[in-house]
Amino acid sequence: MKAILVMFDSLNRHMLPPYGAQGIHAPNFERLAQRCATFDNAYVGSMPCIPARRELHTGRYNFLHRSWGPIEPFDDSMPSILGCSGVYTHLVTDHQHYFEDGGATYHSRYHTWEFSRGQEGDQWKGQVADPDIPPTLGSRTIEGWQCDFEPRKYRQDWVNRQYMSSEENCPQRVTFDRGLEFIHANREQDRWFLQIECFDPHEPFFSYQRYKDLYPHEYDGPHFDWPDYAPVREDPLEAQHMRFEYAALLSQCDASLGRVLDTMDALNLWDDTLLIVTTDHGFLLGEHDWWAKNQQPWYSELARIPLFVWDPRSRQAGVRRDALTQMIDIPATLLEFFGVGRPPDMQGIPLRDAVASNAPTREACLFGVMGAHVNVTDGRYVYMRGPATPDNAPLYEYTLMPTHLRGLFGVDELQDIQLAEPFSFSKGCRTMKIAARAWSTPTPFETLLFDLAADPKQERPIRDGAIERQMIAHMMRLMEANDAPPEQYERLGLPEPVFAE
Repeated sequence: MKAILVMFDSLNRHMLPPYGAQGIHAPNFERLAQRCATFDNAYVGSMPCIPARRELHTGRYNFLHRSWGPIEPFDDSMPSILGCSGVYTHLVTDHQHYFEDGGATYHSRYHTWEFSRGQEGDQWKGQVADPDIPPTLGSRTIEGWQCDFEPRKYRQDWVNRQYMSSEENCPQRVTFDRGLEFIHANREQDRWFLQIECFDPHEPFFSYQRYKDLYPHEYDGPHFDWPDYAPVREDPLEAQHMRFEYAALLSQCDASLGRVLDTMDALNLWDDTLLIVTTDHGFLLGEHDWWAKNQQPWYSELARIPLFVWDPRSRQAGVRRDALTQMIDIPATLLEFFGVGRPPDMQGIPLRDAVASNAPTREACLFGVMGAHVNVTDGRYVYMRGPATPDNAPLYEYTLMPTHLRGLFGVDELQDIQLAEPFSFSKGCRTMKIAARAWSTPTPFETLLFDLAADPKQERPIRDGAIERQMIAHMMRLMEANDAPPEQYERLGLPEPVFAE
């Protein structure tokens, strides 16, 4: 038995033809849906990128205790568990966040790993002289290599692009090349797991002309393929151009997926190989008048994700499944497939029965990002509980690995650390309890309730005390099951309802 996980980043469910998208060239995603079970109620858990990867390893939520950070010493890691059980594990990726302070320790849980460099301002190619940068890059001004990292990464991106003049040497192509190389080299072997993890179609939406030509449109404005994490300020033509840039990159991803499907066909891997294709979250392309993620509530365009599963045991192809699923279910599914027991702290549910017969999985699921809304859905309603305290406090990080996305916790943050009592999942270890950085957003932290059946685009929030109490009950039960720290209840003002009868 073998397993392949193809994981994209920021892949929009609502931009894929199997989920109803029109005008998007993605024939291989359509082909995939014909060969797999397509899940209609797959949701994110902990967001964004690296918190989702922690869930992929541990099979439990991350965002109630920790923001962006490495695998913890007490964490269970799915690839490590497989490796200790005689399953060879290999990671190929161009996701540069694995190799920054805040993503360290994930890649080394696999037997072997390969990294294709150059995505999103990856600090890769050294060049002191300024590259030939367009006069504007969206709404940004690039100030040179001496400035703080956020502006500097846009300059670095233009340095890196000089080394991607052909598709053959772009990080996405190299990643899939190396994944297919592993498959061909090990096609006669048994009990291996391959994770092909592609940073695209994450911004910047850099793609090649043959994919851009699939979306002809008139545009003569400034270079624009990297939106701000901000409200939409651009005029309609510029905003539409950005959506076409995303679509072009999505079509490039589709071509890479097609290469995997071709290899499955050529080597007859469908008989003994589990195939999972998914993403960590979506990306707002102007919906709700926003670009990107993180600042605004986690609407369905971000939180409801594509998931395709082929299980050679049940051989269910071309079917739809409505079970509620999440990232935490993928490690559980892989362990079950290889006959490996799940550790007691892993709360994900193997998807074997859901694939085979549409068996139900759970009543409700949580999702969110640390320090913002805590969200719960039962598949019909989505309840987004905003902070009840004016300063969004108290809020703490619980960790033995004090790193942010890029860089260590500052010494100022570590002056007043406490030691927390062990959590149910920390294997008896006490953790540092560190005051979290304040969550900043230009939008109010209001509590929202949506009926997805009546309002799938989440444009008309409702106020219904009875439904709110029902969703609070789901939220409280799931938070308790995940040993949420007590200040999360205080920060959210639970269990009191917000809406009047």
